[in-house]
Amino acid sequence: LFHVQQSVMGLPSLALAPSPGDRVLDLCAAPGGKTFHLAEIMDETGPIVAVDPKEKRLRGLLGNMYRLGVSNVLVVAADGRELPGGAAFDRVLVDAPCSGEGNYRRQGHLPARGRGFTRYATALQEALLRRAVAVTRPGGVLVYSTCTYAPEENEAVVDRVLRDAPVRVEPIELGAPHDPGWTRWEGTDLHPDLHHAWRVYPHHLDSGGLFMVRLRRLNDCAAGADGSAVDGSGANVPRDPAEGGFALDVDAPRTRDAEEQGWSRVPVGFPGEDSEAASARVERAHLELEHRFGYDPDWIRRLGWMVRGDHLWIHTAGEWPVTAWRRSRPGSDWRVVSLGLRALRRGPGGRETPSNHFLTRWPRDIAPERKVDLTAGELRTLVAGDAQPPGELPTGPVAHVWEGTVLGRGMVGRAGLRQELGKAHAERLSRILDPS
Repeated sequence: LFHVQQSVMGLPSLALAPSPGDRVLDLCAAPGGKTFHLAEIMDETGPIVAVDPKEKRLRGLLGNMYRLGVSNVLVVAADGRELPGGAAFDRVLVDAPCSGEGNYRRQGHLPARGRGFTRYATALQEALLRRAVAVTRPGGVLVYSTCTYAPEENEAVVDRVLRDAPVRVEPIELGAPHDPGWTRWEGTDLHPDLHHAWRVYPHHLDSGGLFMVRLRRLNDCAAGADGSAVDGSGANVPRDPAEGGFALDVDAPRTRDAEEQGWSRVPVGFPGEDSEAASARVERAHLELEHRFGYDPDWIRRLGWMVRGDHLWIHTAGEWPVTAWRRSRPGSDWRVVSLGLRALRRGPGGRETPSNHFLTRWPRDIAPERKVDLTAGELRTLVAGDAQPPGELPTGPVAHVWEGTVLGRGMVGRAGLRQELGKAHAERLSRILDPS
C-alpha cells in the first residue's frame, strides 16, 4: 500500500505543486517515486506522462504503479531529449540523471565519476531541461532537480538555459530548511535569481542531498534567434513584449481547449483497435462488473476505459497527447507502454476477468458473495500453491480477503479454490505470514 523514499525526495513534487486536472510531465520518471507522489497530490485526476528510455527501469516503475493502483499515469518509453512536440504541459518535472553525491549517506561511498562522465551528464541535463522548456505551455511551471551537490550539474546547467530560454526563476514556497543556490562559482557570476534555488544537505531533513529550482515558462515573442536580452553579467533579462523578447505577462488564464494544446480524449480503443468493437466490449465489461461483482454502474461509467489487445485498461487521466505526437515528429522513437491499470482480461469464451490490480484498488464495492474471508492457515495453503475446498462459493473469479483487506483474485473451479495473485505478490504474503 506504500512506497517508501527518502523525505528529501518528496520536495521536487511539492515544489512543482500540480493541481487536479493539470497536464503533467515527469521527464525522467523511473522508478516512479516522484511520479506517484505527483499523482497523490493531484488526487489521481488529470494526466501524468511518465517518460524514461530504459526498459529495465520502466519495469520497476510499472511494478510499483500497479502495486499501488495509480490510475492516471501514461507510461512512455522514450528519450526525454527527443520527446515529440505538439502537446503543451502545465507542469513539468526534470529530475535529471546525475552523479548522485546526495546519496553518499545512504550508500556509504562517493560515486566514482571522472571528467568524461561530467561532460556527458551536464550535456544530458541541459538537453533534458531545454526539451522540458519547449513542451511547457506559457505560464506553466518547471522544476529541475538532482540528487547531487555538484554546481556544474546544478546552477551552471540552469544558468546556461536562463541565458536564452523563455523561463525565469521563481521562489519555492515550502517551509523546509535549506541553503540558497549559488550565484557565483569558480570566479564566474551566475544568474542572480539562482539565489532562489534550494540546496538541501543531509543535516537539513536528516535525509539525503538535493538541488532544485522552480522555473516559470514565459510567453514567446518574435525577437531574433533566441529572443532574449542579456545584461552585463550575462544573466537573462526577459524584455517587455513591446521591445521584443519574452513577455513578462505569464498569468493569463490557462486555456483548456484540448485540440489547441495538442491533447485529445483517450479513445475507447487503442490506436489500431476497431472502435465499434472496443465500445461493445467495454459495455459488456460494465455489465459483468455490475451484475457479477456488484459494482455501481454509474461509478463504472465515470472511469475511463480503453481496449488494448486482450486487456481492458482503466484510467482517470481523461486525455492524452498521443494523437498530436503521432502527427508531430514521425522520426522520433517513442511508444506507449501503459495507461492506468489493466482492469480486466478476456478469458475463454470471451468472459472478462478482473485483475488483481483492479480488485485491490477498488475493493469496497465488491459484492459480498464474491469475497472469500480467509484465515491465516487458509491463506498459507493458497500462497503455497495448493487448493482449498470450495464449499458454497460461486464458481468463477472471487476476491481473497484477509483481516479485512482484499488481497487479490482467486478462482473457484472443479479443483476447488485457488489463488491467482501472481508469484511476486504470493511471495510477499508468505514473508508477511512467516517473517522468520
